[in-house]
Amino acid sequence: MELRDTIGKITIDYSHYPGEDLYCDGAIEDEMLDIAKNYAHVEYQRIIEEKASWPVMYHFSSIRENIVDWLPMDKKTKVLEIGSGCGAITGSLARKAGEVTCVDLSKKRSLINAYRNQDCDNVTIKVGNFSDIEPELDTDYDYCLLIGVFEYGQSYIDSMTPYEDFLKIVRKHCAKEGRVVIAIENRYGLKYWGGCMEDHLGQYFKGLEGYVPSDGVKTFSKNALLRIFDTCQEKDVHFYYPYPDYKFMTTLYSDNRLPLKGELYLNDRNYDRDRIKLFDEKAVFDGIVEDGMFDIYSNSFLVILGPDSNKEYVRYSNDRKDDYKICTELLNIDGDRIIKKRALSESGKAHLQNIREHYDKLKEVFDETSLNICPAKIVDEGMSVIFPYIKGKTLAQLMDERLEVNDNEGFEKLFDEYVERIGLDENSDIADYDLIFSNILVDGKDWTAIDYEWVEDKHVDTKEIAFRALYCYILEDDRRNISDYDRIVKKLGITVDEEQGYREREALFQKDVTGRYKSMGELRELIGGKIMSLEESLSGENERKNKLRIRVYTDHGAGFNENDAYYCEESYDRDGMASVSVEFPANTKKVRIDPCEDYAICYIESLVFNGRPLDFKDNKRLYINGKKLKDAAVDGVTAVFFNEDPNIVIEVSDVVRSTGNRLDMVFKTSLLHEEMTKNLSGNLKRMIRL
Repeated sequence: MELRDTIGKITIDYSHYPGEDLYCDGAIEDEMLDIAKNYAHVEYQRIIEEKASWPVMYHFSSIRENIVDWLPMDKKTKVLEIGSGCGAITGSLARKAGEVTCVDLSKKRSLINAYRNQDCDNVTIKVGNFSDIEPELDTDYDYCLLIGVFEYGQSYIDSMTPYEDFLKIVRKHCAKEGRVVIAIENRYGLKYWGGCMEDHLGQYFKGLEGYVPSDGVKTFSKNALLRIFDTCQEKDVHFYYPYPDYKFMTTLYSDNRLPLKGELYLNDRNYDRDRIKLFDEKAVFDGIVEDGMFDIYSNSFLVILGPDSNKEYVRYSNDRKDDYKICTELLNIDGDRIIKKRALSESGKAHLQNIREHYDKLKEVFDETSLNICPAKIVDEGMSVIFPYIKGKTLAQLMDERLEVNDNEGFEKLFDEYVERIGLDENSDIADYDLIFSNILVDGKDWTAIDYEWVEDKHVDTKEIAFRALYCYILEDDRRNISDYDRIVKKLGITVDEEQGYREREALFQKDVTGRYKSMGELRELIGGKIMSLEESLSGENERKNKLRIRVYTDHGAGFNENDAYYCEESYDRDGMASVSVEFPANTKKVRIDPCEDYAICYIESLVFNGRPLDFKDNKRLYINGKKLKDAAVDGVTAVFFNEDPNIVIEVSDVVRSTGNRLDMVFKTSLLHEEMTKNLSGNLKRMIRL
């Protein structure tokens, strides 16, 4: 093997590669390598949606970059990325820094990284075990990044104190004022108490109950990390709290700006695995925030060892189309706080310019009202807009406080004052569509609009703006039970038809913001695992229903393909009976019916093709990947499936018609316990026709 290779502008160093990948996720890595080789970055989002695959989303989503995008870097910055994998964050580092050195054990993952970032001329990838590569690494890196890596310390370092030793070794490669950055799950993160599986081992409560050495991985509480840092004599330690977690971070909190009550509502983000929902995490987070314990139960940590950043809070709005992708930051500059919104691409400059222009127009029309508009100023050659930091509580917080004590009258009084303050003359030719309750800060008698991204150069009725604010407020939290909702809407003078129209407009507005692709919430519905209530998990009913899903494949000459498969709307009744009708075109070669997705016994009562019953004994036309029971059924056929992918394949290529092809099938299915099925399989063979 050549010791060095180049892919595009990237250099790959194989001088310490052991000759085989000791860590591999199988065929999915071949699929990801194909994506990296053959598709541009702008196509990744489309591919994520088409594949509907957790690994593809995890490795190719641009949201992964949020965890490092906020770090202060420039073209003089030198970065070491340990455990770079498929390059989910390498591209972001290359765009910001002057030099990036990646280290990863896997050749295939490093190839994926290289192909997807091949236009970067400042990246070198070293393939091999970290302990072999480490002695040759430079000692003047401004950043040494351990993003999702520190938990594997015992795999990197063979010692009695692997995590401390790992950190000490990494620290040797930092410049004098360099930083070590660690992103890691919190062993006591609230999501694990709430019913999410441990991320690495896929077991419920595994981290909470404690790890064993054979697990090969270990996450930590905040106090446990502090003890490690103290042992390593790390004195300059700064904790940040990525939310919902560090993998798909949308918001970053710090000890100087912790979450406010009501902010933590994006908790059902289990893209990778099924989960149980043991309680309402938002409600529990609200209590945790009130009691000042968020740093204990944050789902993830991001720790800077070394000089701190001046950023106290960061929020990303980048599951939007490029024109609207922005990052909002709370900066502390020599004791003065400012809010900064920056565009995440050149195409976002126009959006920020619009915000600045909106300020001038809104200030003019609201000048004679009792609503202040927070000033905006363009900086960074048009790539950012800054605002002064305004103190106060959001109107949403004040309304929540009224609802919590059942003060409906106080709630409505606040709402009425809101309507009065935002009201404009019907001749006004501008409307702030973004005047939702969370965008208004209240400090005594001063009410200030602090965010006005979405402004229209036309008149919009006050009742529509107010309805949208109320609608968004309720959507953010199911517990915001407004008993007088109908009366409030009616008092605004909104008819039933108008209300429906406003809801439809909101849906269209959201779609315009995200563009032709799906938001992260929509991707969760597409890709994410099941969310089961405690009752469902205890009964097993939800799992049984999901395994008893009927799937249909059609082969048009290229074999069966997941892209040509679909789940039937028809389902089993209480007795396990189902009737399925499949219509297919003339170019169909074979039809495949999967009666379920687990070990099972299936009785096929009837199988009719284009109105004619199919002979169950015709093995050339009918193939079952289970074992038929001998003389078990006179009129039909019964089969036992000793696998988790039962399927029934019908050859139709020689009998299809030009139009009107249809297959009707009636069958009954019962799931079988895996271990029981395996134990019985030997005894059943003498009853089964081989």
